[in-house]
Amino acid sequence: QVQLVESGGGLVQPGGSLRLSCAASGDIFTRYTMGWYRQAPGKERELVGTVTSGGSTTYADSVKGRFTISRDNAKNTVYLQMNSLKPEDTAVYSCNARRLGILGITHNYWGQGTQVTVSS
Repeated sequence: QVQLVESGGGLVQPGGSLRLSCAASGDIFTRYTMGWYRQAPGKERELVGTVTSGGSTTYADSVKGRFTISRDNAKNTVYLQMNSLKPEDTAVYSCNARRLGILGITHNYWGQGTQVTVSS
């Protein structure tokens, strides 16, 4: 089992910056690909980006060039640095851990989420 706890959300002005953190516990951290997702009011949850144990990253087109995903395996923590924030970035941001387990089953774990509001 993996426990995930997000922190760092809040209210920021357009053009501002924010850094989210996700602390993981309960299993070997390097077994997992980590991801950030977000869900805005009235919309489906969408993938923001992922980072593998080796540091390879992917991003949604909507955040590419503005957001950066990173991880510190020694601290069992994944980060999301958000710059040049826009009102459309407003959403609940959730942390995800994923790995392929025995019998071909994919194991997915989720944090509770943290609110990010971008408004003037």
